[in-house]
Amino acid sequence: MAAEAAGSDLIHVVALLAAGVVAVPIFKRMGLGSILGYLAAGVVIGPFGIGIFSESEAILHVAELGVVMFLFIIGLEMQPSRLWGLRREIFGLGALQVGVCALLLTGVGLAGGFPIAQSFVAGAGFVLTSTAIVMQLLEERGEIAVPKGQRIVSILLLEDLAIVPLLALIAFLAPGGADMSLTQRLTEVGIGLAAILGLVLAGRFLLNPFFRVLADARAREVMTAAALLVVLGSALAMQLSGLSMAMGAFLAGVLLSESTFRHQLEADIEPFRGVLLGLFFLAVGMSLNLQVVVENWRLVAVYVVAYMVIKAIGIYLVARILKAGHREAIERAVFMAQGGEFAFVLYSAAATVGIIDSQANATLTAIVIISMVLTPLATLALRYLTPRDEQSLEGVDIADGLTGSVLIIGFGRFGQIASQPLLLRGIDVSIIDNEVEMIQAAADFGFKVYYGDGTRLDILRAAGAGRARAVLICVDKPDVAVRIAELIKAEFPLLTVLARAFDRGTALQLIRAGVDFQIRETFESALVFGGSTLEALGVDPAEVAEVIEDVRHRDAARFELQLAEGVRAGARFLKGNIGTPIPTPLSQPRRTGQALNEETADVLHKSEPAD
Repeated sequence: MAAEAAGSDLIHVVALLAAGVVAVPIFKRMGLGSILGYLAAGVVIGPFGIGIFSESEAILHVAELGVVMFLFIIGLEMQPSRLWGLRREIFGLGALQVGVCALLLTGVGLAGGFPIAQSFVAGAGFVLTSTAIVMQLLEERGEIAVPKGQRIVSILLLEDLAIVPLLALIAFLAPGGADMSLTQRLTEVGIGLAAILGLVLAGRFLLNPFFRVLADARAREVMTAAALLVVLGSALAMQLSGLSMAMGAFLAGVLLSESTFRHQLEADIEPFRGVLLGLFFLAVGMSLNLQVVVENWRLVAVYVVAYMVIKAIGIYLVARILKAGHREAIERAVFMAQGGEFAFVLYSAAATVGIIDSQANATLTAIVIISMVLTPLATLALRYLTPRDEQSLEGVDIADGLTGSVLIIGFGRFGQIASQPLLLRGIDVSIIDNEVEMIQAAADFGFKVYYGDGTRLDILRAAGAGRARAVLICVDKPDVAVRIAELIKAEFPLLTVLARAFDRGTALQLIRAGVDFQIRETFESALVFGGSTLEALGVDPAEVAEVIEDVRHRDAARFELQLAEGVRAGARFLKGNIGTPIPTPLSQPRRTGQALNEETADVLHKSEPAD
């Protein structure tokens, strides 16, 4: 019997892993993102899909740890000084958005004919945005650390804090809830504040010494266990005090953000975070009650659209009132227009005290989950429908009628250094680049750079490519460098073209495009670095120079073979570190070989070719 139970559990584990492994790559390949893949997979394998799982709630409770660990890692990236700097956004912007959206969504329920208590509970639950979805979207777009991302994070933190007063309001609105004394309510608030203060004190005075002792023990697995203990212990402390687990993990991360063990903690938690966060999205998909959706599809459809649209309008209005730009306000509205995982907690509490019944709880939960499913699709639609920000060319001159004898295309770190010998020699140099910020920054250092895209023939003509003696392609994108080289050599075949190559493959493409000279951007610096290492180890400088020259010869010979036979050719010219035979030296010996006895001399004489 025990073996059968273990086999059944293993089937569930395999099913979860297989669902994620199959669905996520497919959805990412389709451009729909990993979140939607997990949600769809959860619907398929859940109790209302093919039925591999019958109880999704237990999985959801375990999977919430993924959100907890995600918030811990976010906290590690946010030092207390940065968090203090966001206090206005948290308690100003966050509170205003929660208040306005709660009021608007309560109005939606009242307009639908529902009592005020039920309307408020339904709307307040939907106000609490999905931290997991929004943070994952911000991470995928690399916007967590930018100012607009930080404002969204601030709002999410306030929403996590708002769960406490909202749960207190539910107790007050419940039948008989008014009998709860003021002392009891103040006690609950006091417990929450005491838990936060206790966590702050423990993090400030105990965590660093704790990890230092464990580090001295040099037990890697114990450090991993300690990292999990800190995250889960902080989450449990907040949960027992009536706050959210995510809030506890976030505070623990913030308190450890300036610790010397920060990077090790992040590395220890990251694998668990990724797996559990994916499991969370799977569990949310499994929680979607398709039977309730089918039976109440009109009601569900109307309220999904109404709640998302009205909440988005509220978010947009608050953003604009507080001086956010139109584009940022639109993005924030789309990102945060859905309900979230804390709505499940709020609706369950309301059902427990009798404000809503079980059918209403299931319907509201379905509305929230569908809104979560629609959010990745809405962000994709926003990306395609919103025009890209056009660069302002104010104060920047466009390349036109340039007459320099040398044209430099691309003025990043490579182009800046390459220009110095030419400018010191007094050569007239024209420079173009298509990054406005770089052009403006270069002007502060005494460089006149013109705006122009080197992949366009008309810009090349206007930049003086037809009159120049040489063109230097210094852009950092390999495909762009090859495209420019092909365009110039096709239009100006006699023009000398020198190009920066990102890597060996790009260098081969540039040679085939016809450039007169190319250099891999790290080749020379790596040779100097390796030679300096030999000198630091005590090798004679003359011998170092000889070794470096041998490397050059080998590289050149390998490159010639790769031009003829493909990029995998010439491996014999590389010296590996696994005991492979040393290839024959390409450099000529400094003196001719001599026979040391008569027998050897006779053999050598016979092997010499006849005249």
